[in-house]
Amino acid sequence: MRPVPPELHGRVFTPREAARYGVTPRMLQGARFAQVFLGVWRTSATPETEELRIRAALRILPDDAALSHLSAVRWRGLDVGASVPLHFSTASAVHVEREGLVVHRRQARLRPHLVRGVPVLDGARTFVDVATDVGDRALLRIGDWLVRHGHVDLLELRAFAIAEHLDGVQRARRVAPLVRERVDSVRESDVRWIIHAAGLPMPEPNVPIRDAQGVHVANGDLVYCVHRVLIEHDGWHHERDAVQRQRDHLRREMLEALGWRVIVITVKDFEDERQIAWRVFNALRERGYRGPSPRFGR
Repeated sequence: MRPVPPELHGRVFTPREAARYGVTPRMLQGARFAQVFLGVWRTSATPETEELRIRAALRILPDDAALSHLSAVRWRGLDVGASVPLHFSTASAVHVEREGLVVHRRQARLRPHLVRGVPVLDGARTFVDVATDVGDRALLRIGDWLVRHGHVDLLELRAFAIAEHLDGVQRARRVAPLVRERVDSVRESDVRWIIHAAGLPMPEPNVPIRDAQGVHVANGDLVYCVHRVLIEHDGWHHERDAVQRQRDHLRREMLEALGWRVIVITVKDFEDERQIAWRVFNALRERGYRGPSPRFGR
């Protein structure tokens, strides 16, 4: 039996490419090869990953095709949504239909960016596109993440949502004003959404906190500067060892000594999100806030 050419391992290829290495159509039908999409193959020893499927799709899509919607967000690095189907956008009239692919037709010429060698629609367009697939809370997560990781400027994201008239733009316009810079985790986005949905004022993320002499003490996760209320999450960023836990305790004691009211949120608290809003409200009220109490189910 003729061995599988090593040049074909670890990538996708067309039957024409395979033929250059002596692989016949009959051989492709054997157990040593597998079809990714109609017309695109891999060796059976090559794992069918999300990246492999993306690169396979680009072999059969029009030249201007670019990753879009949740597929674009996933490729940029945020684990959100499902890996199947893959979403691409194109302004071409060429029709491609394959199981596991969703191809969106666009009117205007696309201007994708290359991300790890794959064309991907820009961050502002992606924010609006995914608004057709996710709810407000998930969209805030995505918007915060895109801005935090430099995939779009905050003002650009908001301007695009205002100026464009695309599917999803109504939700995008509703959520864009809530997106912030410096949001370090999706859990921070979630807490901000819980607070917003309850009708409370929104805290600002990762604000530097200083003592009376102006010396930097810490960066607060979610901060109400006027009321000196700080929301921190226990375990947002890492599994903490004993040394890190001790450091966190001392930091909180120092913040409280400076007059900050510290609210600590744990993963367990997300089982009853209303009590998160009530705890924030009560802390704000202790510090002079006279706004309405939390409202739910709006």
